[in-house]
Amino acid sequence: MFDRPGTGERAILIHVDVNEECQRENLAEFRELSASAGAVSLFEFTSSCQTPNAKLFIGKGKAEEIENYIKANDVELALFNHALSPSQERNLEAIFKCRVLDRTGLILDIFAQRARSFEGKLQVELAQLKHLSTRLIRGWTHLERQKGGIGLRGPGETQLETDRRLLAQRIKQINRRLEKVTSQREQGRQSRKKAEVPTIALVGYTNAGKSTLFNTLTEAAVYVQDQLFATLDPTFRRLELDEACTVIFADTVGFIRHLPHDLVNAFKSTLQETKEADLLLHVIDAADDNRLHNIDEVNQVLADIGADEVPQIQVMNKIDLLDLQPWIDRDDQGEVKRIWLSAEKDLGLDQLKNLLMQRFKQDLLQTEICLSPSEARIRALLFDLGAIKNETTDESGNSILQLSVARRDLNQLVSREGLDIELFLSNKSLASG
Repeated sequence: MFDRPGTGERAILIHVDVNEECQRENLAEFRELSASAGAVSLFEFTSSCQTPNAKLFIGKGKAEEIENYIKANDVELALFNHALSPSQERNLEAIFKCRVLDRTGLILDIFAQRARSFEGKLQVELAQLKHLSTRLIRGWTHLERQKGGIGLRGPGETQLETDRRLLAQRIKQINRRLEKVTSQREQGRQSRKKAEVPTIALVGYTNAGKSTLFNTLTEAAVYVQDQLFATLDPTFRRLELDEACTVIFADTVGFIRHLPHDLVNAFKSTLQETKEADLLLHVIDAADDNRLHNIDEVNQVLADIGADEVPQIQVMNKIDLLDLQPWIDRDDQGEVKRIWLSAEKDLGLDQLKNLLMQRFKQDLLQTEICLSPSEARIRALLFDLGAIKNETTDESGNSILQLSVARRDLNQLVSREGLDIELFLSNKSLASG
């Protein structure tokens, strides 16, 4: 056996058309994945088969063809557009004498490059370690148990067993750290719920334009690039649509066909933001020929994480590439099903904001109240809330306040201060109690 080489950038792409739908992959998407990972594609090998070979996934003749090309062109990495078993990966490396990486490993590598936050790095490392734990079998002699004899007695476990034990310890350590981070994220989620500010999560297939839409709506500076998985760490921004409608937008990681289970499990706390949202904006690349297929894949992932019951509006993005104008599709009951827009060209965003305002606009209370000088603290709280639109003073020194405030915000104030909400609906003076 040979020492597995480090990952290189000179790569070949290997794609097999199989009859089984569960193993069928998209070649164009595979090219984008390899480019996003930084690989320099030297050549593409394609073939077709009824059922993948149990030993090599590809046929023996195709394996020999690829082996000859690798030897002649100094290839460092062989990328497969399929999930390989650990034994298939080992057998192929033994033939090719170069690093073999399957689709799952490729996606994990891209995630490792994109992770920026502490939580994101932990989640990716956890997924990588779980994936690696099934691929520790190697053929070196130092994996054998140490022989007996004076000076040769060892700990009694193979290098493989040592590696597995260290991996298990590291996985436990990461899980403990993620539990703390998850607890902090849950506190933030509960705070948003307590404030009764609706959360809108942007979901969709990777590279559909979620971050561009997020930046345009919220004037944020989330990293945007025409590549797969440009966004990994979730970002939250508060947006005031008008004085009576405030929402929180959440930009989330993009989905992809056959998203590795280890990644889904590792990112549960992040994906929980999607499950707990009040509305999902399902961003779709309207110019993508595979958009219907991508929609199904996203909905499948949403179902896997328990977010399929959250209300959803489809956002057909990039209509500028189709020379289309913004418009809104409604069902027979008049409910919005999808909206067509272009986030990059700022087409249809006003219509989207209006839709969101109609959906989340709070009950705006407009009334007039009278506060005595002894109730100056209540007056200050109302000013802090931005509820006072006009103020006058009567002959007795009382403050006559004209209020315009969201009933939700007012309810929170009177609950916190122990006031009677009914006093706001009459023109009487407020009293604590």
